[in-house]
Amino acid sequence: MRAWRVPRYGPFDEVLEIADVPSPSAGDGTRVRVAAAALNFADILYTAGEYQERVPPPFTPGLEVAGVTDDGRRVFGPVTMPHGGFAEEAVLRTTWPWPEGMSAAQAAGFFVAYQTGWCALHHRTTLDAGETLLVLAAAGGVGAAAVQLGRAAGARVIAQVGDEAKAAVVRALGADEVVVGHDDLVTAVRDLTDGRGVDVVYDPVGGDLFDAARRVVAFEGRLLVIGFAGGRIADAPTNHALVKNYGVLGVHWAAYQQRAPELVAAWQREIEALWDRRAIDPLVGAEYAFEDLPAAFTELQARRTTGRVVLLPPR
Repeated sequence: MRAWRVPRYGPFDEVLEIADVPSPSAGDGTRVRVAAAALNFADILYTAGEYQERVPPPFTPGLEVAGVTDDGRRVFGPVTMPHGGFAEEAVLRTTWPWPEGMSAAQAAGFFVAYQTGWCALHHRTTLDAGETLLVLAAAGGVGAAAVQLGRAAGARVIAQVGDEAKAAVVRALGADEVVVGHDDLVTAVRDLTDGRGVDVVYDPVGGDLFDAARRVVAFEGRLLVIGFAGGRIADAPTNHALVKNYGVLGVHWAAYQQRAPELVAAWQREIEALWDRRAIDPLVGAEYAFEDLPAAFTELQARRTTGRVVLLPPR
């Protein structure tokens, strides 16, 4: 079968290559014919050897997939590395039935983004109805899911985005207020909250946006650290947290797959119940042909994408 391979660690535009490789053995997982595979920022880090969990080369990246099993079941779920989703076939660690009414692209990107959001908003903290949630990079894959989960929880959602085109996207997702850019984030959020600040910050970016966000988290608020798409890991001064009595909470969702899979299963049931009543609607911003993976990564890394970015299998 054809697959994208990482023969050695390095920048994706230098090391990624298409190769003919043997069909993977299912092992302890489930082999599927890939219908669509979602891109994650972690795929770029895996390729560079910079993710928390390193996979020895050679391997096929692609962390989540929608596909068809050997016996014809339509499923989605996370992959079992090194047999990732950017290939004709992949091996899934666990499978979930492909929800009725969902496209292949939506199903491919359904798992990680909403699981991360549910873990953050309903496990690492509790987002209550009537609270105010600030979502940074809200038009991206995990951000868009967080906006929808926040709305489903009954929160007031303030969405931060990079430009007016993305502002239109998050308004369509249900954001109550939108802040464009980050230079005046502190002033804008204080104005929108009458100086009080926000109860919860959902931060997949880090860097300068984290620095700004901690200035607008309310007394006894919670600042959720989701990731570092901005490239810089910010510092969290403990004296500032003490003065405002806020919490800085790490959200490493992937750890729960090994440490508490029963929680992941319970969260997925809650998330799918939201889909069943259409309280959420996975946003797919772009679908790329199999040969165009480097171009898709380029757009994802530059934060020019919205929603989930999906790679289609070879034709």
